[in-house]
Amino acid sequence: MIPAGARVWIAMGHTDMRRGMQSLAAMVQQHFLKDPFAGDLWVFRGRSGTLVKIIWHDGIGM
Repeated sequence: MIPAGARVWIAMGHTDMRRGMQSLAAMVQQHFLKDPFAGDLWVFRGRSGTLVKIIWHDGIGM
């Protein structure tokens, strides 16, 4: 379950959907200057808009 206090961050624009979880987490750290391991949800969308990846660290893993 997602905790009640978790925030949802939506990345504007499109993201290369070939990126893995570690690469998306690095993107959160470098471009957004946020901690991807803080328990927030990060939403990334593909170029066509039909694919979405959501990363979330639950305290154990992504």
